[in-house]
Amino acid sequence: MAEHYYTANPSVAHDEHTWTFPLFEHSLTFTTDAGVFSKSTVDFGTRTMLEAFDQDIPAGKILDLGAGYGPVSIALATVMPDREFVAAEINERAAELVKRNAQKNGVSDRIDVVLSDRYSGVDGKFAAILTNPPVRAGKEIVSDMIAGAKDYLVDGGTLTVVLQKKQGAPSAKALMTETFGNAATIAKNKGYYILESVYHERSDA
Repeated sequence: MAEHYYTANPSVAHDEHTWTFPLFEHSLTFTTDAGVFSKSTVDFGTRTMLEAFDQDIPAGKILDLGAGYGPVSIALATVMPDREFVAAEINERAAELVKRNAQKNGVSDRIDVVLSDRYSGVDGKFAAILTNPPVRAGKEIVSDMIAGAKDYLVDGGTLTVVLQKKQGAPSAKALMTETFGNAATIAKNKGYYILESVYHERSDA
């Protein structure tokens, strides 16, 4: 089986590229590498999720789960200057790129990069969790990332997920509804669905 980016130590040879991309009207600079998801551009699903994300959330940090080389946390850090972020990533090569890219874009003081298989390296609770889950890693991992979010959100915190319809968006929405008691499709574009659930502590009672 071909190696995919949901791998702690990609064995593929390094092939770094640096490029700029406009997000939230900021020109951001990213260095990417082989063995990392969407290494030549900020992928359409991530861009759609960023545009749809409701920044009106409770106080607290924001978790970028499966951060890749960091476009989600870095873009949001540029427009949410009062927030701190955690970028969680299993892929060590990607995690190092997040650190470099955060520095390059002047937001490294507010982004804590952690090595994490799903939530294994994550501590605390968050005002929001955003994820473009690694579909190629399999449904079990994607489902764990969605269902596990419940234990890492403050009351009123949100989980925002991007998935293509053909890659399981309807079943992911059903899982989110089952887990949180609610799930909304907040945007749809070219087959990509942006799904959002709100965590309410009272629903655990």
